[in-house]
Amino acid sequence: MPMASPQTLLLCLLVLAVSEGQGQQAAIPGCYLHSFNVTVRSDRQGTCQGSHVAQACVGHCESSAFPSRYSVLVASGYRHNITSVSQCCTISSLRKVKVQLHCGGDRREELEIFTARACQCDMCRLSRY
Repeated sequence: MPMASPQTLLLCLLVLAVSEGQGQQAAIPGCYLHSFNVTVRSDRQGTCQGSHVAQACVGHCESSAFPSRYSVLVASGYRHNITSVSQCCTISSLRKVKVQLHCGGDRREELEIFTARACQCDMCRLSRY
């Protein structure tokens, strides 16, 4: 039986490597609007209440950790030996929506709440909207 040439073997290995990677898709980072139903009450007793579909931001963003550069080590007194970089899924813009609250009988009230208008991967921080 004749032996395959080195070029043929290399080509077969490349085709095999490429076809193996096709089935394993990496999770694609992203931050997207997600709808959810929210119930709004005018007070703790729920005297007036209504519901509305609001938008939240959900998803995941990229992060990484790596050994710090020498200059960072020296500047930190050799305490900052790992550098991490990360982004979080955040609300990039809000909008106000009016929710109709139903009270007893024919009485109604209107209340404004915030909902996400757009999302993006951004610097992670403790936020209070």
